[in-house]
Amino acid sequence: MSPVFAHGQLRLYLLASLEEEPRHGYDVMRALQDRFGGMYTPSAGTVYPRLARLEEEGMISRSDAGRKAVYQITDAGRAELARRQPELEALESELDDSVAQLAREARQQVRGTARTLKAELAAAARTARREATEAVDARWAASPLARDIDLSVTRLRDETRRLIRRRGVDEQLLAAVREVIEAARDTVRALSE
Repeated sequence: MSPVFAHGQLRLYLLASLEEEPRHGYDVMRALQDRFGGMYTPSAGTVYPRLARLEEEGMISRSDAGRKAVYQITDAGRAELARRQPELEALESELDDSVAQLAREARQQVRGTARTLKAELAAAARTARREATEAVDARWAASPLARDIDLSVTRLRDETRRLIRRRGVDEQLLAAVREVIEAARDTVRALSE
């Protein structure tokens, strides 16, 4: 990802953030993260050195509140913000564009990840079905009784064809044969329930 802030822009944005209200360093980072809708989180190594520099320049002051330091803008910082108001407005516009771009990139990444995940899940399901079928087929092929069932089904088909060849295509006969076969199928299906 390209840098979010150009040279000097983070400094300006930190001043603007502290003009809103005094903040702890962590709160400054969180305000930046919120400004970017969670798409950008500045590191402590980025924010604290800049806060220290602003303090050295007299743009902000720091007061210690227990273990936390609270930063607030000074009159010199407010004057700098007022002088650089057009830059701040341009920065806000750029930040809006950056947030929109980051959101677009995130949506594209999520779509791509979702497509990849969907394809991987479909492939895994196909593999699982194939492996389950192969396992059942292997057990089936290894069973002498299963081979006898295959032979019985083949004999039933062959006997039905011989009957039709001898007697011709008779709709009543075909209906009776279908009824016998469907009854056998229903009986087998009931065994699995």
